[in-house]
Amino acid sequence: LPFHLYASQAQRHVVPCSSAEDVLAGLLDAIIDRVADILEIAQHDIDTLSREIFVSEPRAKRNYNDILSRIGRGYALISQARESLVSFGRLVGFVARPSDLKIPKSAERGFKTITRDITALSDHASFLANNINFVLDATLGLISNEQNSIIKIFSVAAVVFLPPTLIASIYGMNFDFMPELSWIYGYPMALGLMVLFAVLPYFFFKYRGWL
Repeated sequence: LPFHLYASQAQRHVVPCSSAEDVLAGLLDAIIDRVADILEIAQHDIDTLSREIFVSEPRAKRNYNDILSRIGRGYALISQARESLVSFGRLVGFVARPSDLKIPKSAERGFKTITRDITALSDHASFLANNINFVLDATLGLISNEQNSIIKIFSVAAVVFLPPTLIASIYGMNFDFMPELSWIYGYPMALGLMVLFAVLPYFFFKYRGWL
């Protein structure tokens, strides 16, 4: 795409192309502009992910597999952009090094502008990489919190049903002498105890704010 863009601009005489150095500077400038567009797209994707994770979507509707896949694709794209910028920085540094050959003024100015653009875009790519790492850490933290909430619910349910299970186990023993078995209120008393000892832990957990 940058080559086609530069070729169309050169045909319209929008960019200098009177020497090999001018052509190289124009091509590199078009490529750096393309990298800048890619980083802008990556930043938009990161902003969209941040809104989905922290603001808009309820937790129950989030597809964390899709979010992690998008984070991975975004990180790979930013890594490729950073690698490309490093390669182009070395290329421009090699071309603009002092030598016996005179570089046209327009190309020299172009190489200096490209060097500044590469430095700025490299810093921006590093900033985006830090942002996407933060989004990844936040996503993993939310996943861990949801897993802990589920485990907490199961733990509370186990504690709530433990006393009724104990009472039912006691009165399910096959002993010959159990006075409550022949008592007319034995069965309602056992049911009442099971309900009571199931409700008490529930209200205790609600009072402590664990639910």
